[in-house]
This record gives sequence, structure tokens and C-alpha cells, in this order.
Amino acid sequence: MRVSMRYFPGLLLFFLSVLTCSTVPVTERTQLNLVSDASMLSMSFRQYEEFLDNHKLSQDDDKVQLVRRVGRRIKQSVEKYFAGQDLSGELEGYQWEFNLVEDDQVNAFAMPGGKVVVYTGLLPVAENETGLAVVMGHEIAHAVAKHGNERMSQGLLTQMAGMTLDAALQNQPDTTRQLAMQAFGAGATIGFLLPYSRLHESEADRLGLIFMAMADYDPREAVDFWKRMAEKKGGNAPPEFLSTHPADDARIENIKQLMPDALKYYKN
Repeated sequence: MRVSMRYFPGLLLFFLSVLTCSTVPVTERTQLNLVSDASMLSMSFRQYEEFLDNHKLSQDDDKVQLVRRVGRRIKQSVEKYFAGQDLSGELEGYQWEFNLVEDDQVNAFAMPGGKVVVYTGLLPVAENETGLAVVMGHEIAHAVAKHGNERMSQGLLTQMAGMTLDAALQNQPDTTRQLAMQAFGAGATIGFLLPYSRLHESEADRLGLIFMAMADYDPREAVDFWKRMAEKKGGNAPPEFLSTHPADDARIENIKQLMPDALKYYKN
């Protein structure tokens, strides 16, 4: 039986995904994983240092301490949640770090291993400590749910013919580093990764609400935060099918549906 070459990439993806699947440690969703945790952490730490070398760290001590205080509380809630699920081993090798960089972008991201960046442009939209906890809980959820690992695996498979991470770094170092930054949430791609990325966003919304609630931040504040984000975009957001994030109305509605579960973890 002959198979048209135009079907080959899809067949390759199918067979590799069957052979190299793992489970998201919190949601129990099956995910593609072609990169070991050790390799992922090593690359993450290098990319994080490179990012900091090329960006100006904030010297505003009050704001820096705010970011680090929220980060530490979310970190503690993540560790407590994972311990309760008997999954503490999934956090092995994490070297948590929280930094604020001077940049007007309304942005933040968390890399595998607990390396977190918040942009100063985000703080006015966050408005307060709880608003910041919404974002940091969400971004840290991406990291601990191994979304970066999954996106990196997808990129190696679709853009580099399934070569290993070591081979990609040796043969195409610049492309691999760019792919890593996208995988870690510092970039976005329209194409093959799109459906998975929107799934990741929904997972991170759910887990982020739980983590912030366990850190004693009111998860109900997430609704107001995402409304402010929608206002900030001023109607300039792309249609949902072209975005790596759910449409604003869809996200807010989803968060409302997730709220009863998140409030179970909120003690205050």
C-alpha cells in the first residue's frame, strides 16, 4: 500500500506521539514529550540567564519585593499542592527565581524550573498584589504542567524533523533557542501549535486559580483582572481562532465556571 507523502508528517506525529507520551502531572492529560526533564531544565536556566543579560532589571525595590513576595507565596502553594498529590518529585531540580524587568509590555512568563519574569508594564493592569497573583499563578501553572516541554517537543517534531534537542542545538542553535523561547511562553506561533497552546491556556487558568487560592489570594479577583486586560487591548485582539489565548469573553466565562472548585482552596 502506497501512502501519499503529504500524509507523512501527520503519520509521523501520530506514531511518535503514541511512543513518546507522558502525563501532565496535575491534570492527568496525555501530552507529547520528546525532551527529558533534565535537558529541559538545563536549557531553561541558560535561556533565562541570557534573557536577563539582555534586559534591564528594575531597581524599584518596592515593586521588586512585591513580585518576589507573590512569587514565593505561589511557589509555596505549588509545593504544597504537589505534595498533597504525591507528586513532589515532579519539582525536583527547580531553582525558583522571580525577577522584574523594565519593559512597557503587559507581559510575564515562567520557564521550566521556576524561572519567572514579570514586565513592569504589567503592574498597572494588575493594580494590586492579588491582580499580580492572578498572572503569576497562571504563568507558573504553565511551567509545572510541563507545557514548555510539550511545546518544545512539538516544535522539534514539526520544525526540525523530530531530531533530538542535543542535535537541534548542535545543528541549528539559533533556531532552537528561538523555538525554546516560544515554548517557554516568551513568544507565540500561529500554526500547528495553536490548538495546543489554547488548551494550555485553559489548563493554566484552572491551575493558576487553585495556586493563588492556596496562597491566600482571592481567586474571584481573576475575573476583574481579565476584564482589565480586555479593556487594555481595547478591542484590538485578534479573533479567537487566530490567538494563542482564548477570546476574552470565553476566558472570563470559563474562569467563572472554574471558580467553585478554586474557592475550595481559599481559606480566607
